[in-house]
Amino acid sequence: MRFGTVGGRLVLVRGPAAVDIARASGGTWPADPLRALASWPEVRSWAEQPGAIDWSRGQPAAADLLGPPVPHPRQVFGVGLNYRSHAEEAGLALPPEPLVFTKFPSCICGPLAEITLPAATVDWEVELVAVIGTGGHRIGADHAWEAIAGVTVGQDLSERTLQHRGSSPQFSLAKSFPGFGPTGPVAVTTDELPDPDDLALECSLDGETVQSARTSTMIFNVGELVAYISHICPLLPGDLIFTGTPAGVGSGRNPPRYLRPGQELVSRIEGIGEIRQRFAG
Repeated sequence: MRFGTVGGRLVLVRGPAAVDIARASGGTWPADPLRALASWPEVRSWAEQPGAIDWSRGQPAAADLLGPPVPHPRQVFGVGLNYRSHAEEAGLALPPEPLVFTKFPSCICGPLAEITLPAATVDWEVELVAVIGTGGHRIGADHAWEAIAGVTVGQDLSERTLQHRGSSPQFSLAKSFPGFGPTGPVAVTTDELPDPDDLALECSLDGETVQSARTSTMIFNVGELVAYISHICPLLPGDLIFTGTPAGVGSGRNPPRYLRPGQELVSRIEGIGEIRQRFAG
């Protein structure tokens, strides 16, 4: 199953069609993504019944109509140095446990966006993003995927000067400018993926591939991240976990390379789709 939003309302997506779940269910299920995700097992059970959805009455699932799968998450978590290759390019030791920070929810935007660069040192980081369904507190790693509604494509855009300014890093602020959390185009349930722990992801800048890896090379996999975070913070329906980025970021290059006005960044993950961002000065 694939789900997203159109005009802030939750839709299910199949091929070129998007169906509003509130309208299709006669109001049984809410249009608000957070409320629907709180009952995600029941929503899925309804949607998977033969004939429950008349796909011929769907609206176009065009990329320019789709918003972020969760437009207003209450909590957004990021994970630093979660790929060995990224730690190595940064010249840092592998973390003994997940390095977790927050992205403020106001940075979230949809799969197609023009983003204003606030400085000359904005970097890219393609990431698999876990969308929490029913969530919970102290979830075991072996039950983590049960708490996840689906996965989507994300970019953890980062303003490196602010990130490293001062006596301690400003990760959360540096990664939360408007538009610094694009996600989409849809979220995909794990039954549609051959192996949700082993997906190809890549990022290209003006057609040049700058990042390419597989999620199986994470240091801490999705289940371990859900378990670690939820043992501290209860995970709520619609929360997002940006799970880390592989090597190839601009700040890891010699000389460093950063985003410029007029450039286009394309991020893709196998089995999910792609998001595109253009940048303005």
